[in-house]
This record gives sequence, structure tokens and C-alpha cells, in this order.
Amino acid sequence: MVVLAFAIVYLVWGSTYFFIQRTLESIPALMMGSIRFFIAGFILLGWCLIKGEKIWKPEQLKAAAVSGVLMLFVGNGAVIWAEQSLPSSLVAVLVSSSPIWFVVLDKPKWKDNFTNKSVLTGLLIGFIGVFLLFSERVSAALGSSTQGAQVIGLVILIIGSMAWAGGSLYSKYKSSGSGTVNTAWQMLAAGLAFLPGSFLNNEWKGFDWSSVTTSAWLSLAYLVTFGSLIGYSAYVWLLQVRPATQVSTYAYVNPVVAVLLGVLFAGEHMSWIQVIGLSVILLSVLLINLANYRKKEKKVQSSKAVFKPNPMIIVSKNKEAV
Repeated sequence: MVVLAFAIVYLVWGSTYFFIQRTLESIPALMMGSIRFFIAGFILLGWCLIKGEKIWKPEQLKAAAVSGVLMLFVGNGAVIWAEQSLPSSLVAVLVSSSPIWFVVLDKPKWKDNFTNKSVLTGLLIGFIGVFLLFSERVSAALGSSTQGAQVIGLVILIIGSMAWAGGSLYSKYKSSGSGTVNTAWQMLAAGLAFLPGSFLNNEWKGFDWSSVTTSAWLSLAYLVTFGSLIGYSAYVWLLQVRPATQVSTYAYVNPVVAVLLGVLFAGEHMSWIQVIGLSVILLSVLLINLANYRKKEKKVQSSKAVFKPNPMIIVSKNKEAV
């Protein structure tokens, strides 16, 4: 299940950058976020009711609301907003800084993370790899005439990355009860949080639903089904069963998946610098996972340790020490 969940988070989320931009061609940003998470949240909540799970626990609702607003409204909302003025490749670079924020904000794990050379080295190498992967596109984007809007987008993305890491850690340490119920309420909280901004931005006023293209509807359906119901649910579950630093490696792998999809299905060209970037990213993920694997192995070995009696002491059948 852990391997399957990582595969989903790595592969599915790598494609969502593309589908977000396709959806934004016909649907305003904040409106799209509200619609997406309301639909996914209600579907998941209905599934919980069918399974007979308890969905109304005040302490569970509070933790889900806080983590949902931080991750999905501020974190994912920053991505949605930034992709209006920034190329998805540049957005991927900034989002890849989130593993660093996981280490900085994960206070209960400060001792382990800041003393683990493999984790720190892996995080640094991973960010360098992502930068190499998109260095050419970043230079082109920053050299364009719309630099002012892009700077604002960059600042929003940095705030979003911090909020995503903080919300993920809050969910990991504060959530209780069913993970499915938590995920459903997180999505509904985010959908509700998107509404005020959407109305203030006059996105609903005079919006023509008939102008939404088939491509945008299909992209939205993909985001709801694969991005939210499947991908996000797998991510929330992984936070409960694996170290946060290990789960955060999705931010390094997602850009790799995005580039490979572009090469395979969109006919994009991959330069040697990008190939080097891909290799560096995979090395960083290996280092981070290797550190956690070694730690796990030490625990297994210590649990298997057995007591070795003193060979000079022998107990006879009548239990008299000889």
C-alpha cells in the first residue's frame, strides 16, 4: 500500500500542472478551486456515509479545517493563481522548495532531520536538480516583459509552499479518526475558503457556463478524480504512516514526471542539462529514502537482539546453579 500510494502521488500529481492550466483557459482561478474541492469533498463524504463512518466529530473537524485551508486553499490555491501568469515549469521549480520547509517546520523531528546528513544533502541536491531541469525555461520566463506579474506570482508560490508544508505537518500530528473523513472535510473546508475571494473578484458575475470548453471540463474532471480523490487521499494517508521528509519527495519527482510526459506525448525536446537535472533529482530522492531505510533497519535489528547468557553459568535439571 505504501509503494502504491507513493506511485500515485509521484505520477498523478506530476500531471496536474498541465491540467490546471487547461482548466484555467475557460474557468476563473478561484472559482475552479472552489468547484473542484466541493465536488471531490462531497463525493468522499458520501462514500464515508455509505461505509458507516462517523463524520461529525468537533475535534476532528477543527484539525481537518485548519490543515485543509493551509494545504488546499493557500498551498494549492497559490499554484492555481500563479499559473495565470507563470509557466507551469517555473511553478514546478518554486513548489519543489516545499521539502525544505518540511524540515524547517517539523519541530518534533528537528533533532533527527538536522543531524541526518543524508536527508539534508538529499534535500539540497534535489532542489539543485529541479533548478537544472528548468534552468533554461526559468531564464526565458524571467526575461520576458511581464516580469512584475511574475515576481508577485513567485512570492505567492513561496507563501503557498510554506503553507502546504505547515498544513501537512498539522494534519500529521493533530488529525484523529478516519483518514478518509479527514480528507473529505479538508476538501470541503478549502472549497468554502475559495468562495469569498471568488465573489470579491467578481468571477461568478456574468460567467457564461456555455463558454467552458470540453477540454476544460475534462481537465476539471481529471483534477477532481485523480488529483483530489485519488492523489490527495493517498498523500494524506502517507503522512500518517511515513516520515514527512520522505513523503515530501513528491515535490522533486512531480517535475520529472511533468517533463517526461511532455517529451512522450507533447513532442517536447529534452536538453542535456535537463537530463542531468533528472539524474540529480533521482539521486536526491535515493539519499532521502536511504536515510529513512537505514533508520528503519536499525530499529528492526535492535528488536531482534536476544539476550546471550553468561557461558559460565549452567542450570541443571533440578534448577540448582552449578
